[in-house]
Amino acid sequence: MKQKTKHALVVEGGAMRGIFAAGVLDGFIDHGYNPFDFCIGVSAGSTNIASWLSNQRGRTYTIIADYSCRPEFINFRRFAKGGHWLDLDWLWDYIAIHNPYDMQAFAKQPIPFHIVTTDVSTGEPVYTLGHESNLEMILKASCSLPMAYRTPINVEGKTLIDGGVADSIPVLEAYNRGAKEITVILSQKPGYTKRPPKAPWLLRRLMKNTPHLADAMVNRSEQYNETLEFINNPPQDCTVHVIAPEDNFAVGRLTTNKAKLDAGYQMGLSAAKQAVQQVR
Repeated sequence: MKQKTKHALVVEGGAMRGIFAAGVLDGFIDHGYNPFDFCIGVSAGSTNIASWLSNQRGRTYTIIADYSCRPEFINFRRFAKGGHWLDLDWLWDYIAIHNPYDMQAFAKQPIPFHIVTTDVSTGEPVYTLGHESNLEMILKASCSLPMAYRTPINVEGKTLIDGGVADSIPVLEAYNRGAKEITVILSQKPGYTKRPPKAPWLLRRLMKNTPHLADAMVNRSEQYNETLEFINNPPQDCTVHVIAPEDNFAVGRLTTNKAKLDAGYQMGLSAAKQAVQQVR
């Protein structure tokens, strides 16, 4: 009997650009589409997967298009005075009261969910299996952008930050875990490649106390573009399905314009419909 091919779902982060993936995954809920054996998420991609696994349609849309646009969360003036640019403490507390996660639904669903973070001391990616006792903390760590959120998050003796620093699109990790079919939801338009930082010396100076993390940030563009090469030219024994925003996707990392966010979400819903129609 032929063994079933493992199918992984990988979702990129990108802060507010995650609104596209929010639309895609809500579209998957609408169409009852879930062929995946395991999932790997990064930063906003991990929070998107979490709400999808708990079947909470619209939850991540509200978090991105409403809560994350409020000055209590995103505030450069506060950052300039020594506080957080992106206050994850406020956001997590607010969500817990006004839009709590359905942990019971998550615990009952069978799909393994791996969350990517970056180890500050080594600059290497950490892949953590999410479960009831660690999910909220690991998700928060995966979303903590370096410097924009100033409080270290310590999990099991490691200080962890945004997984996008070390592994922005973990398709190779999915492949190494046995996936021969990978659906990847990207946050950038087709043809995008990441440019090296304009001032690597400044990054190293700002992060002189965490040199390995500085290395990871300086080398991130190279790692990111190598991942795109894997996606565009996967091994012969692997099929990669790409779901990406259209060329007119107007959402950036810190976009708070409601019309642009809504358009990005609708684009995700449409992309999900098209993707499901292609495989059914």
